Amino acid sequence: MIHHPIFEKRILLFLFIVFFFAQCSTVKKDNAHLQQLIGVNQLKEDIDFTHKKFQKLHPKLDYYISKESLDYQFDSLKTTIDKPLTPLEFYKKISIVVASIRQGHSYVLTPEKQFSKKETKALIKKGVGPFSQFDFSFYNDKLYVIKNKSYNKTIQPGTEVLSVNGIQPQKLIREYNRFYSSDGFNTTLKDRIAAKRFVSAFTTQYGIKDSLQYVFKSNDSIENITIKRFKLDSIDKKEKKKIKKTVPVDKAKQQALKRKKRINGYDKSSNNFIRNLDFFPKDSSVAILKIRGFKSGNFRKFYKESFAEIRKRNTKTLIIDLRNNGGGRLNEIIKLYSYLADSTFVFLKKSEVVSRASLFNGVYFNKGSVPVKAVKALFSPLIYSYLLLNVHKDKDGKNYFDTDTQPQQINKRAFKGKIYVLINGASFSASSIISSNLKGSKRATFVGEETGGDYNGTVAGFMPVVCMPHSKLKVRIGIMNIAPYYQTKAFGHGVFPDIPITPSLEDQIQGEDPELDWITNQNQ
Repeated sequence: MIHHPIFEKRILLFLFIVFFFAQCSTVKKDNAHLQQLIGVNQLKEDIDFTHKKFQKLHPKLDYYISKESLDYQFDSLKTTIDKPLTPLEFYKKISIVVASIRQGHSYVLTPEKQFSKKETKALIKKGVGPFSQFDFSFYNDKLYVIKNKSYNKTIQPGTEVLSVNGIQPQKLIREYNRFYSSDGFNTTLKDRIAAKRFVSAFTTQYGIKDSLQYVFKSNDSIENITIKRFKLDSIDKKEKKKIKKTVPVDKAKQQALKRKKRINGYDKSSNNFIRNLDFFPKDSSVAILKIRGFKSGNFRKFYKESFAEIRKRNTKTLIIDLRNNGGGRLNEIIKLYSYLADSTFVFLKKSEVVSRASLFNGVYFNKGSVPVKAVKALFSPLIYSYLLLNVHKDKDGKNYFDTDTQPQQINKRAFKGKIYVLINGASFSASSIISSNLKGSKRATFVGEETGGDYNGTVAGFMPVVCMPHSKLKVRIGIMNIAPYYQTKAFGHGVFPDIPITPSLEDQIQGEDPELDWITNQNQ
């Protein structure tokens, strides 16, 4: 059949309009649901649904909590449901039970107001919000301003935030800390991300605000200050055009920057590269490899070029900064480890899974529209055959997925010198896994504080998000136990530093880095 061009354009326009209004309808429907009360019986069904999903998908469910204790918590939760609840009210109840599993990758997502693209653009156009105008730190159970980016320059770094719109930061942080977990029993993860959690918890609880009433304390002086949303000082469009015309464009630099963003990875929101390699200014004997996350960018090319440069400069000491690295791709940390290990290595132990079905149904068929799932169905025999070959039952009666459990050769450009690794409580997931192997192989000296991820591994890998049928709350569930080759007898804790150093409040205000300073003093 031959289609007329005008007819095709009308069809496309019609489909766009349908999609646009469907999206708006979905956003309105989801937002309306946030205010609705869910009945008692429906909430209890959601509790049973969540419990069964964890039993079907999550391996090592009884690693940090006994089966009897977890079953009791789910059953007890049902007895507390004696009246209809909103999704947020229900979230505050069921998330505590999920958090008791103590697996940081598994948690209930907070129910939050959704915004259409049009609403999001309008909000951005209005300017910087009253939270985003400050960098905060939660230190010794108090919230402080570390950096003031607002229009009110009277607020000095080091000023304590006593309350925001009458809400004390400590109380909200303590409440929401119950709704998620680190891996195991460490507390460093929650301490390290508490300031960000306060902002997200406040927004969840009270919505996005155009102005906030802060109560600040500085030098025993208490002051009420209203911070409003504002537009950053900028040159108008006409002036920008004039500057563009007068300043010659360096195409070579532009291309180099584009390439660096593509290979290193780039975070637009923070204006930082995901990975970066620097050398001490005086000589090249010390290199610093800063990795903010194992995500985005061409990591293979980055590590190939970086370690070639390290070898070329005859670098003797390598500092790997994994602080605030929340993790990412498993294949990336294996590639990085191949440049750091000093001999043939095995990176992972066998990954425990509940069953082949947990991988097949929990991941392969978990996401996608009806058409996408229909296409997946065509390839399902191949996928299941792959799982049949790679998932097997061991002597202990448990199912395991064999991945990256075979001996691997180190890279020909592998670094032979001294290695230091910087870690803190926000070093989680993949950054904790590679730290475990570097620590266990005694390949590196660790400086900082205990990681947020468990030394002995984490339940993550594929992490389907399932939706409860009535409350519509979404819960993320890890379905593979990712265990590093090296293990420790210490139970439920992260990788501990050889040299424990935690920055003081004054260090943070002044932009000092005592962990890095300790290492550089050792290598002068």
